[in-house]
Amino acid sequence: MAKTMDELLSGSTSVEPLRDGQIITAKVIDVKGKRLSLDLGPYGLGVVPRRELGFGKTFEPGNEIEAMVMDADGDSGQVLMSVRRAHRDKGWAVVEEAFKDGTVIEVVPVDCNKGGLLVDLDGAKGFLPVSQLSAANYPKLSGTQDKSAIAESIKSLIGKPMQVKVIAFERDENKLIFSEREANDKTSSTKLDDFKIGDKVKAKITGIVEYGAFVETVDGAEGMIHISELSWKRVASPEDVVKVGDEVELKVISLENNRLGLSLKQMSKDPWEDEVSGFKPGDKVKAKVTRITPFGAFVQVTPSVEALVHISEVGDGEGSEPEQVFKLDSEQEFEIIEINNETRRMFLGLPGALAAKKEGSASKSKEKSEN
Repeated sequence: MAKTMDELLSGSTSVEPLRDGQIITAKVIDVKGKRLSLDLGPYGLGVVPRRELGFGKTFEPGNEIEAMVMDADGDSGQVLMSVRRAHRDKGWAVVEEAFKDGTVIEVVPVDCNKGGLLVDLDGAKGFLPVSQLSAANYPKLSGTQDKSAIAESIKSLIGKPMQVKVIAFERDENKLIFSEREANDKTSSTKLDDFKIGDKVKAKITGIVEYGAFVETVDGAEGMIHISELSWKRVASPEDVVKVGDEVELKVISLENNRLGLSLKQMSKDPWEDEVSGFKPGDKVKAKVTRITPFGAFVQVTPSVEALVHISEVGDGEGSEPEQVFKLDSEQEFEIIEINNETRRMFLGLPGALAAKKEGSASKSKEKSEN
């Protein structure tokens, strides 16, 4: 337990010598370049160098703080002290209690990387992942930006006090994970009882992220529209469909993790059947390459119909490299091999692919009958 100057001197006509490792309460008399000077009364001047202040802490003259004696016989008669070491166990006690009780605590990020924010709470070092940031603080990246831009976009949160919950805590393994999203979640499980799958709700777009958009309903519940639920068409960036402040009508499609899962596209008819009704296997279509994958490419046939061209249907077959066969954004003629309305999938190949498939199937059937 930390002792004040009065307690150290009470009941004694002589001054007790300070001991290394002792924690005492002293008054800040000067702050210079994040170096503190402390009034130690009869012990003289205590000095706390910058490295021993602790991350995210600010001090002003007149503050009473706890500090640990590191060198009672320091240079020039000054006592070398540490605020960081005096508090290193306090942080773990705070987060353990907050984890057990589910209470909200305040932390101050001290650094960041593309995965999230680093936190040091009185010696308890933890992590606040990007995925656990609130809608207001989530990095607003467009679909064209590299994920390494995340670290740059959340730099402004360093040094900013944040309300969080502890969602993972294992001190023996030095594991400590915080969530700002859960601390700020406005939708309780009780409030979710007011909704059911299929409900239509009115909401306002409150934040846009690379994988979708955050919304708040007129009843004050938080929700999320995943990028795949923004439009029946392929969406490169959520900002192509919605903007912050837009008022929209949505359909409730899930009730999980104290948050509404919502859909904008399901508020309108799926155009798939109408757009593919004029096609049949064997038809030739012109399509634009939109995505290249290890197994082929996806191409845009109509605004809402994307089809797969498997690598086995082009080039030299399975041994071909998709990047050598397809060119992004290029347009060429293909032949429809199959249309599956149940799975909303269309499969294409090069012109003549369907006839080749039929011929191959006929040859196999003939060989089988002969054997």
